[in-house]
This record gives sequence, structure tokens and C-alpha cells, in this order.
Amino acid sequence: MKIYKLILFILVIFLKTGNVLSNNSVFDVNNIEILKKGKISNEVYAKQAINLGFKELINKILLKKDIKKLQELNFIQIKELVTYYQVSNKIDDKNIEKIIFNISFDKDKIHNLLFKKNISYSEIPNKELFILPVLKKNNQIYIYNQNFFYNNWNEIEDKELIEFILPLENIEIIQKINSNKDNLLDLKLKDLFKEYEGSNIAVVLIEDNNLKEEKIYFKTEILGKSIVKKINVKKLDYSREEFYKKIIIKVKQEITNLVKLQNLIDITAPSFLNAKLKIKKRSNLVELNKRLRNIYLIEKLYIQEFNKESVFLKIKYLGKLENIIKLLEEQKIILKLTDDEWSIKLI
Repeated sequence: MKIYKLILFILVIFLKTGNVLSNNSVFDVNNIEILKKGKISNEVYAKQAINLGFKELINKILLKKDIKKLQELNFIQIKELVTYYQVSNKIDDKNIEKIIFNISFDKDKIHNLLFKKNISYSEIPNKELFILPVLKKNNQIYIYNQNFFYNNWNEIEDKELIEFILPLENIEIIQKINSNKDNLLDLKLKDLFKEYEGSNIAVVLIEDNNLKEEKIYFKTEILGKSIVKKINVKKLDYSREEFYKKIIIKVKQEITNLVKLQNLIDITAPSFLNAKLKIKKRSNLVELNKRLRNIYLIEKLYIQEFNKESVFLKIKYLGKLENIIKLLEEQKIILKLTDDEWSIKLI
């Protein structure tokens, strides 16, 4: 009798063979502010917000080279991609009224669009990156003190995909950089950032030779992969401070693109994982289903077979398995491989 109750219970939860997951979406764009003016209709404000939201979305999930492929879409085409939007009003400290939009774009429609355009998108589970900008000027190295870049790195651009974290002043870092100032990019980042092991890290070397075009070098380690790159930034008619700000913006864009590149998702090639969940009580399955809905990269959950002790699941997911494991851990779900068999445990 218990097994029949379990069968009915599973059917109620999962409906037939598959359960579409994820309430949270990378395709949500929130807090779009539109300045309220005169007697402009709500329809006009909504059009502005949807266009801005779509622009923010593609800048968030696409590589720089792919953004251009979607810029020719008109408003009617963009509006078709919207599932719904929420609207609220606020008045700021200067007594200026603004309209706030939260826009949700349809995952399946976005997927179809990207598939047709042959575009992969990026989902970044870990948005933290520890970065140390180093200034070289007049053959002197500036790390913490008298370094515009260290002091102002997070003052430039307030709406970013990556959370750049600057390490606190450390005598060991100063010694290592000064002893390697002529070949800074040969430094092993793991030795420089010992306390941030396993994190995304970067060192940026900005040369100021008072030229019309300056060289910027950076070395990054993203998801364990080491990448070295050089870019040139033209000074034009900028003041020194404006030029330095331009360098910060440019380097942030380049590093963000590198992080996206290492977190690309090919929607044409989903992966599947078979795993066993031990059923100690009925609520285990309900709770697992609830937590998996918070992981956007997991698309579907299938029941393969079950008995009174265990349920054998098939999980359809996008992206890399190591990212899935990290996201599961965030939801207090442990995925473990033992004797070539994956098991799932709730904690």
C-alpha cells in the first residue's frame, strides 16, 4: 500500500515524466528607472523601459562580439520576448518622481532567438573577482599609495556584472611585486593571492609613459584558467584623470568579457545527470523540487524509477557540471560521486 501512495505522491509532484524548473531567471532585469515627465502615457514609459531592459539584458549575458547581432531588433520584436513587467513609483531625495520597472523576459523565447542567431550566452554563478591594479610611472611601481586605480577602481561605473574586490594592503604582496617589477606578469597569481584560493583573480599593470596611447597588461585566473592579455588605450584630448577613468572602464569591460567567455552556455547541447535520492520521508522529494527551482541552469527533472527507499532522477542542465555542483551547494544540496554513481543529499 505504501508503494502505491508513493507513486501517487510522485505523480502529483512531477506530473507525467518531467518537471520544468527554475523560478529565478537570468533573464530578469530589475530596477529600471524612468524619469517621469508631464503627461506622457504609461505606454510610452513602458516602451522606454522595455528597450532599456533588453539592452541591459544582452549586455549582461552576451559576449561583446555577439551583442551587435541583436541590436537590429525593433521594439515589436523585443516586446514579444517579454513575459511580464512590474511598475512602481518613487520620489528621490531631490523630490524627482521616477517610475521603476522590473521586466521578466521569457526564457524559451530568448533561447529560440539565440538558437536562430547561433549565439551562446553566459550565466555567471560566481560574480566575485579579486583584482589588484598596479600603476607603473616614471619607472616607479605604485600599488596601494598614490595609485589612482587602486583608490578609485570601484568609484567608476556603478552598475556592473562583476563584483570587483580589491585586496587590503599587504606587506607580502608589496614585497613580491617590487621584487618582480620588471616581469610582473610572470608572477603566479596563486602565490600573490594565497588567501583567495579558488577565486577568480587578476593583476592589472597600467603603464603611464605620458604617450598618446598607453599599454595595459592584465593577467587573470578565471575558473582555474590563466589568461594574459594586453590592450592599448588612446589618450585623445582627455585630462589625466579622465584618461585614467577611461582605462578603468575599458579594463573592466575586457575582464568582464573574459569571465563571460569562461561561463558560456551552449543551449544546443544540454547535459544530463543521473542521480539517486534516498527517501527518508515524503517531504524530501518536495523539498528537493523546491530548491532546484532556484537554480536557473537546471531545466528539467525526470523520474527514471523508484522504490520505497530511493528515487532515481535524471537532471537536465545547461553549462558546466562544476557550476551546477556549486549552485546545488548554495541550495544545501550535496551532489556526490561514489563508485561511478551520483547521489543527492539534502542538508
